[in-house]
Amino acid sequence: MRYLLCLLFCVLAGVAQAAPTNKAYMSIIIDDLGQSSERDHRTLALPGPVTMAIMPDTPHATDFARQAHKAGKTVILHMPMDPATGPYAWHPGLPLPELASRLDAALAKVPYAAGINNHMGSRMTAQRDPMTWLMGELQRRHLFFVDSRTSAATVAAAQAQAVGLAHVSRDVFLDDERSVEAIDRQLRQGVELARRQGSAVLIGHPYPQTLQVLERELPRLKAEGIVLIGLTQMIAERGNQAMPAHGKHGRYSNR
Repeated sequence: MRYLLCLLFCVLAGVAQAAPTNKAYMSIIIDDLGQSSERDHRTLALPGPVTMAIMPDTPHATDFARQAHKAGKTVILHMPMDPATGPYAWHPGLPLPELASRLDAALAKVPYAAGINNHMGSRMTAQRDPMTWLMGELQRRHLFFVDSRTSAATVAAAQAQAVGLAHVSRDVFLDDERSVEAIDRQLRQGVELARRQGSAVLIGHPYPQTLQVLERELPRLKAEGIVLIGLTQMIAERGNQAMPAHGKHGRYSNR
């Protein structure tokens, strides 16, 4: 009997030791790439699976998309939307064929894009019919969507969820305030959010201050219990569910 109890104790101890611990996942996207080779290359050198969001109307968009893909980074199209301007930008009132044409042209400028996120778009992402069409189109193309949530009125993620499109929503902006101290605070907020809800999606820009903070802090995340993952894995982790700040019971509020 003593032998059996000892054996049972050893088995249970082994199971407890092998039991997976709760993970805190983080994904980081850097927007507005393609404008400056110096900033692009510095961003590309960031450690880990940092996502490169490339604007189509920039001088280095196509070349940098190829470089980032070759380096093993996830590339997404940073799609201009109203109030953004330019030849690719989506605006309320544009006919559907024009929206489709601009999307085609933008994707052609950013090869290897695995998905898209909105550049600006506070007005456009609140337009239900165009967002519904966009999510269906991305589904047809096997691309995912990241709602940058530049407005609380966005319906983009809700429409993605409605059609079953692979997507996530941004939780934290890193650099609305461009100081090292403020960016560091925002990164800390992302760390705490990842610990609290299991995951956090952060968006930043290739500002010198942002890159300085990320170059210093990304190598330290593992020691803090934070696992940096790519967007595809983040989408799988979240399972197309809304985070508590964006809805209730996994469903987005703006439905």
